[in-house]
Amino acid sequence: MIARLVAGLAGLAMLSACAMVPTPGVSDQHPPRHHAPKPVEPAPPPVAQPGPKPTTAAQAGVRPGPSFASFGINPDGARAALAAFRVSCKGLQRRTDNSGLTRAGDWSEACGQAASWPDDDASNFFVNQLAVVQVGDGKAYATGYYEPEIAGSRTPAPGYEVPVYKKPSDLVEGDLGDFYPDLKGKKIRGKVQGGKLIPYPDRGQIEDGALKGMKLEIGYAADPVEFFFLQVQGSGRLRLPDGSVMRIGYDGQNGREYVGIGKLMRDRGLLGPGQLSMQGVMAWLRANPAEGDAIMRENKSFVFFRELTGAGPIGAMNVPVTRRVSVAADPAFVPLGAPVLLQLDRTEANGLWIAQDTGGAIKGSNRFDTFWGAGDDARTIAGGMSGRGRAWLLIPRISAARLAESGGQPAARS
Repeated sequence: MIARLVAGLAGLAMLSACAMVPTPGVSDQHPPRHHAPKPVEPAPPPVAQPGPKPTTAAQAGVRPGPSFASFGINPDGARAALAAFRVSCKGLQRRTDNSGLTRAGDWSEACGQAASWPDDDASNFFVNQLAVVQVGDGKAYATGYYEPEIAGSRTPAPGYEVPVYKKPSDLVEGDLGDFYPDLKGKKIRGKVQGGKLIPYPDRGQIEDGALKGMKLEIGYAADPVEFFFLQVQGSGRLRLPDGSVMRIGYDGQNGREYVGIGKLMRDRGLLGPGQLSMQGVMAWLRANPAEGDAIMRENKSFVFFRELTGAGPIGAMNVPVTRRVSVAADPAFVPLGAPVLLQLDRTEANGLWIAQDTGGAIKGSNRFDTFWGAGDDARTIAGGMSGRGRAWLLIPRISAARLAESGGQPAARS
């Protein structure tokens, strides 16, 4: 799937950890003594200590947003979003909402209406059926992803030597919520050895042959750098020697931490201001192959693939994602399947999106990853996307009213 590495995966990078900052204790040191009295100055006000970082949208706080009509969504954008919302409804109603914004049954009315709502009146669906709300301070950050196409082969051959693996049968996954309710939705992955669950091999160990002989290869890539970024995207296409295309999608992840190497390289001073895009990172890796290989291995997350047929790529909701309509989000802050409104300093990303995917690096409140499809234009836009601004969610009116009542605010209406 161009599912960006299921949340909590791996890494979930842009996986996403909070810690409570303890209140400093009272000092037991005596103040310095002075030989002459000094004027008494008022004590400075106490410095407020940050509280625990919110782990869900409900904890971050929700307030009514502007009317949907005020966003001026064009009819084509509304129609495309309504179509994506329809195909998401089955999963939207079935999934447990870990954000705390909605409850079972809340989406039934909107999804029932969406099934027969006329496409040429799509804007009024969002006006009449859903409420606009803001999560936390509403400050948004959005990146981009796309469906890459790289040179590859179904069989090993000179020039095609980078294995593309399917999910190993000894990779096991569990939900920590089965043991600790507060961790519901958090995944752990590993393998059983000697009666114990141990971490699965990381990227470097896999590249050094940890899976060799297990007959997991479904194809071979020509370029390790291109394949690394295809893994980051979560799905893509192998352009075969005969000109045909093999589409591959996310089939699992090794449970190791996702590390964004662009930020790592920037922090180390390896990239200048004009090199911070995906294209700039790739150029540096190619120019410094030994150092580049070591840096890529610092991202210990490794993604497994399956061959895709039919419409695709497939997102975390197990439905195809759509160019300029689908967005990846953190399910702890956005119900998967919910519409999202973005107003950013990157105008091409402004408008109405549907949260149909997740990503290892897509963690936290108002953090999104916009999907741009396939091809050179998609690669350019996604690779350079770094937009900041504001975000809002659209949720059922019954949900918004309940949240407003609990927060002492009137329900949002469009």
